Amino acid sequence: MDTERRLLEGLDPEQRAAVEAPRGPVCVLAGAGTGKTRTITHRIAYLVHRGLVVPGQVLAVTFTARAAGEMRTRLRALGVPAAQARTFHAAALKQLRYFWPRVVGDDQWQLLDGKLRLVAQAANRVGAPTSSESLRDLASEIEWAKASLVGPEDYPAAAARTRREMPGPAEQVVAVYRTYEELKTRARMLDFDDLLLHTAAALEEHSEVALEFRDRYRCFVVDEYQDITPLQQRVLDAWLGGRDDLTVVGDANQTIYSFAGASPRPLLDFPRRFPEAAVVRLERDYRSTPQVVSLANQVIGAARDRPAGSRLRLIGQRPDGPVPRFAEFDDEPAEAAAVARRIRELLDGGVPASEIAVLFRVNAQSEVFEQALTEADIPYLVRGGERFFARPEVRQAMVTLRMASGSPQRGELPDAVRQVLGGLGLTEEPPAGGSAREKWESLLALVELAEELAATVPDADLARFVVELDVRAEAQHPPTVEGVTLASLHAAKGLEWDAVFLIGLVEGTLPIQHADGDDAAIEEERRLLYVGVTRAREHLWLSWALSRAAGGARYRRRSRFVYGLVPDDHPAARLAKSRQEGPPSSRGRAKPMCRICGDPLVGTFDVKLGRCGDCPADLDEDLLVRLRVWRSERARELKVPAYVVFTDATLVAIAEQRPEDTAGLVLISGIGAAKLDKFGADVLSLVHGGGAETT
Repeated sequence: MDTERRLLEGLDPEQRAAVEAPRGPVCVLAGAGTGKTRTITHRIAYLVHRGLVVPGQVLAVTFTARAAGEMRTRLRALGVPAAQARTFHAAALKQLRYFWPRVVGDDQWQLLDGKLRLVAQAANRVGAPTSSESLRDLASEIEWAKASLVGPEDYPAAAARTRREMPGPAEQVVAVYRTYEELKTRARMLDFDDLLLHTAAALEEHSEVALEFRDRYRCFVVDEYQDITPLQQRVLDAWLGGRDDLTVVGDANQTIYSFAGASPRPLLDFPRRFPEAAVVRLERDYRSTPQVVSLANQVIGAARDRPAGSRLRLIGQRPDGPVPRFAEFDDEPAEAAAVARRIRELLDGGVPASEIAVLFRVNAQSEVFEQALTEADIPYLVRGGERFFARPEVRQAMVTLRMASGSPQRGELPDAVRQVLGGLGLTEEPPAGGSAREKWESLLALVELAEELAATVPDADLARFVVELDVRAEAQHPPTVEGVTLASLHAAKGLEWDAVFLIGLVEGTLPIQHADGDDAAIEEERRLLYVGVTRAREHLWLSWALSRAAGGARYRRRSRFVYGLVPDDHPAARLAKSRQEGPPSSRGRAKPMCRICGDPLVGTFDVKLGRCGDCPADLDEDLLVRLRVWRSERARELKVPAYVVFTDATLVAIAEQRPEDTAGLVLISGIGAAKLDKFGADVLSLVHGGGAETT
């Protein structure tokens, strides 16, 4: 009894309700910083000490080895070391090894260390690209398909339904996927997704195996349930076998892995699946100051169509702290220098370097901040990635630039650098696929460095630029020591720091450019910002720059997610008002209006069309067909996915509105200056009934 009382001491009423909930289905909706790990480990220990479950019959699963290790450490401290805490894959591997002789009957198949080698063989056989970034993107696509329970034959339909950015034509991805599976089976190998697939099949198809497993494990706990994939849910269902002794914990507001197949739907639908489930909401935030908590609530409170289960409103429990800082800069070097100065102030004020983080949306953003921290003599480390100048594509680019510097230079330095890097994959528009895009962003960052050098040294040539890169590369390789963390927002999930700097908050970066036009993708980008804000315990900084390079044209706009967060009396807010600047959906007037009925437009697709979804469309079908044929031809010429030229929604908007001139064309959402220059003449020719010019 004393042990049970100790397990309840120090818990708030909601945490205590979750710990004391009886065996059976329990759903804990736990906001950021609300003590979810403490709650679920105390729940396991409480059930064990009350004699409601034997420790060895508990299986707690989470999504990272770090989280599983933390859970095991806490369970040992609470006196229940025999309770199992593993990742899904680790649990499946242990079970599969045990049951394999009975299920398969021969020697166990080996586990692949990584799938790139077999993916490369498959790509080579079917004639698909075999560059390292293409192979990584193909491997990621296969992982998404298997996590989503999508076989090769179903991939095209599933990719279209979920609006996947495919790393190539659908039929090519299918061919690589199918060939990869054939090669793997022939070699008697398993990948990590196979661990889950085979475990589920063993339990579903072999009753004696299922009976033994379900006698062994009787109580299940799933952490971070908002990140579960259809494949993991299938394994969980196989483990349960119709039973309901299940506790799930999650926060739909922190769903940021949809691109990998994760979905908050099982968490949100849990009370519907188990009507008798106990549902507990943890909203008391013990991590962050009330000022940080308030800003986090503002960020997520602006989300559209939030399901009931995701409407957690955090309540700060810590003493007051400093208000979050907002800052707008003319260019990225100025932003980075200001961040470095503020970090120096924090360090001088006693904040450890390990308790400070600079978070960004894409890895290519790190370079200018690496440089600024180096110049300020502030140690740093890059989490979840390599330092900028250590990345393979950057090293290759530097070698290529050095070779090109011995030849006559054509044009200005930035143009010369862009021309050289064009041979390494720097296209005018970003490619599809995560790895290919990361490489593209790194190469583009080198062009931006060239622009910065040209602005400060007007007569700089390629040879001078190579020297500049060498100097930067050497300076940014200090010994690895405790330092400020540089990390992407995705890599920061599950971590926290005393001080967090959220940088580069501009349209096209957060939200990322390829999310525009997809309401679900935009909302996931908003959740990324929410995750970033909730990493901060006390000090929070949000900033953006209007230009990439020093002295460059200030054409950027701050992220739509920042509007409404900046106080009205803040200098950045006054500057925005003086420019008559507003979020993308409200520039020029309060809200975009339907051109047919005059009502305000809400959804991104409706805004792009310029009319409400249920208003009659005046669509020129013939024009739409011509536009699609033209888009396919241009995409082939440019070697980019068709949507990079124009999205389907933009083509429909053109076919409906039939703009007469460039002024009418730019009024259509999705057509900016760059696309107007590149495609405007072709589109207007098609609208007027002619054919597009060919190149």
